[in-house]
Amino acid sequence: MSERKYRVAMVAACPFPANYGSPAAIREMSVTLAEMGHDIHVVTYPHGDNLELGGVKMYRAAKGRGKAAVRVGPSAEKPLLDLLMVKELCRVIRQQRIEIIHGHNCEGALIGAAAKALTGRPLVYHAVNLMSDELHTYRFIRPAALARGLGRFLDWITPMPADQVIALTPELEKALAGRGTPVTMVPLGVRPEIFDHPNPARIRDRYNLNGRRVVMYAGVNSAFQRIDYLLRGYAVARAQIPDAVLMVVSPLENEPDLPANQALARELGVEVIWASPHALEELPDYLACADVTVVPRCDCPGHPIKLLNYMMAGKPTVCFAGAAKGVTHGVDAWIVPDHDWNALGEGMALLLRDCELAARLGANARRTVAERFDWRRLCLRVEEVYRGALARGTAD
Repeated sequence: MSERKYRVAMVAACPFPANYGSPAAIREMSVTLAEMGHDIHVVTYPHGDNLELGGVKMYRAAKGRGKAAVRVGPSAEKPLLDLLMVKELCRVIRQQRIEIIHGHNCEGALIGAAAKALTGRPLVYHAVNLMSDELHTYRFIRPAALARGLGRFLDWITPMPADQVIALTPELEKALAGRGTPVTMVPLGVRPEIFDHPNPARIRDRYNLNGRRVVMYAGVNSAFQRIDYLLRGYAVARAQIPDAVLMVVSPLENEPDLPANQALARELGVEVIWASPHALEELPDYLACADVTVVPRCDCPGHPIKLLNYMMAGKPTVCFAGAAKGVTHGVDAWIVPDHDWNALGEGMALLLRDCELAARLGANARRTVAERFDWRRLCLRVEEVYRGALARGTAD
């Protein structure tokens, strides 16, 4: 652990704290860095959940705008919120004598770049995805070709103002290299203690799961997550394992893509339990009910946090190759070719039948994540990035 402690402004251009994806990762990393002695200040949107932040300080831009529904992806309100974020970020930088701006995702990095221009503080861009891979899937910008083009432009320009870039995966590291900014690969992590004492009985009782084998997906219903592949694959598994049931466990409610997913499930004639929303403290209880977990996304340059949660819960996971970050086929996960939903379903059925293989994969997965993806280990690498950003910022 570094003796040097840093005053850092985390830029979270999203609902925060929140129990899904990037907001969850930002919270866990920030709490861990604060526990290590760093002075962490999160500047974020005016809404979020009531989750423990430990020693982290939080500042909300546009506090008078009230609580809005948590949603994933772009919206008409975000450009104004982002401008207000720049103002609040600059205020925090000056009042708290911030040394480093740490911008998460593309939006956070661009807000951070504006604040860097106004305050002179060095900027770290924490890249979790490629906008060219994801932006068009929200169907907010039409036509899709325009969204893809804008995504490619954002992927090209966002790293440029940064003094250091953190990339979640080797794929992102490769994609963002060559722009003159050092790129360091630091994967997502977990806080293992969250999964220490699950209580699956109340979930099994709530959904009448006793005696049934459960296939589980725990994440949002957005189109880029390929819930259609999950449902089609599950139909293949259900034909072989008639007593199985699929649970789709989302932290959000009223998701725009949920009706289409439910319609597809009805069309396929498969039984699905749509469980949402759930609190963060309930996630270990849900996962403890699962016999098999699934990551149906493919073509994934980022690191699915749900995969780490599954692994820390000791669950066997079936996933596409594109989402198989840090795991090995037949060792700590069952990996199938991208877009082959039939193979995804065959993998579900195999692990439901072969309890010995499932138990081995789950135990190995828990060991892998504890050894390689504990935030307390990964934040040591984040400290090195901070040292490099300060050194580079001073040199500039």
